[in-house]
Amino acid sequence: MRKLWILLAAGTFTIASCNNASSDKTASTATEAPKQEEQKVTSQLSEAGTGKLMTVVTDYYSLKDAFVATDAAKADEAAKKLNVSVDSMAAYLKADAAHATAMQPYLDTMKTFSANLSDAKKNENIDKKRASFEKISDAMFAVLKNADLKNAHVYRQFCPMAFDDKGAYWLSNEEEIKNPYFGKKMLECGENRDSLK
Repeated sequence: MRKLWILLAAGTFTIASCNNASSDKTASTATEAPKQEEQKVTSQLSEAGTGKLMTVVTDYYSLKDAFVATDAAKADEAAKKLNVSVDSMAAYLKADAAHATAMQPYLDTMKTFSANLSDAKKNENIDKKRASFEKISDAMFAVLKNADLKNAHVYRQFCPMAFDDKGAYWLSNEEEIKNPYFGKKMLECGENRDSLK
């Protein structure tokens, strides 16, 4: 009987120790410093200008994703939407002469090529649309560099095989490569070359 009491006491002690260790982990987790929140996206533009710029970036990503999916109809729609957001950004820059001089030529390039891209009669072939996308991508990166965009996690990626091994850049909001120039044929072909984190 005495052995039974000893076993029972040892079992109770073991269970209490396990529960205590568990609560110690909870307590230490609660006292650890919380993870840092995402930093606010900033640029040399005003807050309103940065907001308009991020709308352009978001619309650009929609266009890129349409090419990744090799979906010409979605690319046309995304290009039209990008054209509207580029117009809005250009209108904003008319009141911001300090940044307009550096950024307007690139916005004009984006507007011209997104209009060409969305004109389905001119460019029924998705590869021709991708050629316009290359020009938009280069201009988009120049706009973001001129605006000194920070904390937006923009990755500049490069495929050396695009356009008969000439190579081409694009922008992405993730490090993982999803090639818009080849789509599913060579989805992971490419590398990160730069970033605006």
